[in-house]
Amino acid sequence: MGSSLLERIARFAVTRPRAVLAATFLALIVCGILGSTVASHVKAGGFAPPDAESTRATALLGSEFGGAAPNFVLTVDAAGGADSDQAKAAGAALSDRLHARSDIAVVQSYWTTAPDLRTALRSSNGHIALVLARIVGDDTAQQRSADEIVRALPQFPGVTVKAGGYATTLRDLNNVSIQDLALAEAIAVPLSAIVLVLVFGSLVAALLPVAIGLVSILTTMALLRILTELTDVSVFALNTTTALGLALAIDYSLFIVSRYREEIDAGNSLEEAAVRAVCTAGRTVLYSALVVVLSLAALIVFPMFFLRSFAYSGLAVVGAAAVASIVVLPAILALLGNRVNALDLRKPVRRWLRLGPVRTVPPQESVWYRMVTAVTRRAVPISLAVLAILLLLGSPFLGIRFGAPDDRAIRAGATSSREVGDILRTEFTQNPADAVTVVLPGFHGTTEALGAYAAELSKVPHASAVLSAAGTYAGGQRLASAPPGMLGDAGAVLAVGTALDPYSTAGEQQLDRLRAVPPPVPSMFAGAAAENLDALHAIGAKLPIAAIWIVLAMFTVLFLFTGSVVLPLKALLMNMLSLTAAFGAMVWVFQDGHLAGLLGFTPTGYLVANVPIMMFCLAFGMSMDYEVFLLSRIREEWLASGGTTEDNTHAVAMGLARTGRIFTAAAVLMAIVLGALVFSRLSFIQLMGLGLAITVLADATLVRCLLVPALMRLMGRWNWWAPRPLRAVHVRIGLTEKELIPAQSE
Repeated sequence: MGSSLLERIARFAVTRPRAVLAATFLALIVCGILGSTVASHVKAGGFAPPDAESTRATALLGSEFGGAAPNFVLTVDAAGGADSDQAKAAGAALSDRLHARSDIAVVQSYWTTAPDLRTALRSSNGHIALVLARIVGDDTAQQRSADEIVRALPQFPGVTVKAGGYATTLRDLNNVSIQDLALAEAIAVPLSAIVLVLVFGSLVAALLPVAIGLVSILTTMALLRILTELTDVSVFALNTTTALGLALAIDYSLFIVSRYREEIDAGNSLEEAAVRAVCTAGRTVLYSALVVVLSLAALIVFPMFFLRSFAYSGLAVVGAAAVASIVVLPAILALLGNRVNALDLRKPVRRWLRLGPVRTVPPQESVWYRMVTAVTRRAVPISLAVLAILLLLGSPFLGIRFGAPDDRAIRAGATSSREVGDILRTEFTQNPADAVTVVLPGFHGTTEALGAYAAELSKVPHASAVLSAAGTYAGGQRLASAPPGMLGDAGAVLAVGTALDPYSTAGEQQLDRLRAVPPPVPSMFAGAAAENLDALHAIGAKLPIAAIWIVLAMFTVLFLFTGSVVLPLKALLMNMLSLTAAFGAMVWVFQDGHLAGLLGFTPTGYLVANVPIMMFCLAFGMSMDYEVFLLSRIREEWLASGGTTEDNTHAVAMGLARTGRIFTAAAVLMAIVLGALVFSRLSFIQLMGLGLAITVLADATLVRCLLVPALMRLMGRWNWWAPRPLRAVHVRIGLTEKELIPAQSE
């Protein structure tokens, strides 16, 4: 057969290694310069669907009713109380500063509000008062304006001023996310190097995956910077995609370096060993990258750019990791040759411990072969036990609840927005951030009609007060005057105060009751409760499409890879089980609040809705990554066998014996890189890191080492079955090995 494209790439890299590495060095300089500005071009928010009712209502609020829904809050805390001269002077100065800005629509303060409305802007102890404002623009513009305002806040003697509100929360989420990214990398890289030394022994071999990982990170940053010019990219994509890029690059290069050393031990020349490593392990790397890309591509169907940006950036980062592994790595291997085994740290350690030299153990004598043999002898009880464990771990998933991130996603005390949020929740009768906002676009009716509607809204259980242009109502009665900014040429706005958590069942029920009150004109609802329900409806509408895409894509790739219809179905089922177990653990930890003290987050009783969807697509692809790697070696053994039931069992044992050590080490390394996100001060970043780490570890241990060999033993030759028409399809277009052609002599 003619040589494959992959073989041609490998031969080019190993015959011209200096040219490849020189080009790589120049490319990295360009990538470093380009990627250095990516943090200033990513965007905030992106959790809400752009065409939802709550999104349109919020946009109308920002453009026409600035005072109805403040998104910037300043707390003024004076020892002498909110009515002291010091507090008044500070409040007046802050209000003047805000009034002077063109990006501020309306400013309200405790000291300028009507006396009968003033108490809502003062804390229960009388020491803290509020200055409220509305910053115009989208989420990104709001957080940038908030950053400018916060940086320029003046100091007042005897007065403490803190900034909070939605805009400041966005600003703090961005800043903390970028700062924690550097921390996660600083933790992950040295730990990964230590594990790689333990795996390879050789310090030189151990540093190769780390080097490829750093190449992948620099490339990814540059690609993300280019993406920011083409589409919205979430700031949180920086954390996950760079961690994913480092993890995949280390994984992929670990596979290739291991195969390279194996080919050298088999007696191949250095150049031929590098080519064979790329054409075998590199082939698996490309298929593994393909399944991760296809999984992440499912995120494109969702309307929220938080999710869509992970699809685009995921394609970039997986591509960078794969290309670096099959182009740059073989060039390095060609230059190193046998020196890849240099600086073997095991030798001095073993001499110090008075142990014998390292002995190469044949696969049939390895602990992995013996373990698989033991598992296959007890296939039924082991299958049942592992299934029971996975289902037990996944049981909390049945009680999952979803919400949107607010300031409580930030670790307590880490930022001013979190401190202000805690103050509003504990020191004030109602939190402005939890209010339900009702927009009546085009309302030009009488004040009486507006008052009647407000009075009916105020009768809904747990509605503490309703603010409208007709007055302030509670329990159906008008109790105070009308706040400013609630009526305009575009219509009217009402704000319904509530003490309920907007993401709780009671909060959802209250929203339904408010919507059931007949409005004078068609209404739109905004606020945390409405935005959360709109996001859940948008996700629910697209989730079946994403799920069908993932199932069909994964099945197709694995069928073309194996020629079997049974193995893809089994792999899909195994992935679902391992993901359910990981998601159940995440509900138990983050939603229910177990380990909150250890991890330093505040449990809110729900998970951020977009995060589990992103985790599902990403974890599904990573689980398939190990499935492809394992099946590639099992399939090699199966194709070389006689095709009997016992040959199937032997192929499984040999496949795991040759790969178990490598993919377990790869899983540990990926868990380290992704698990480093647990040190973030953002709870949903911690959720992603810990959830993905648990998924990878559970998949590499319980599933790949126990459940997969047990089920493959039970299925026997049926593992490799496919209907005759599909077998013909696989013969024509299947992803099969190509024969290597000899290298041409110079």
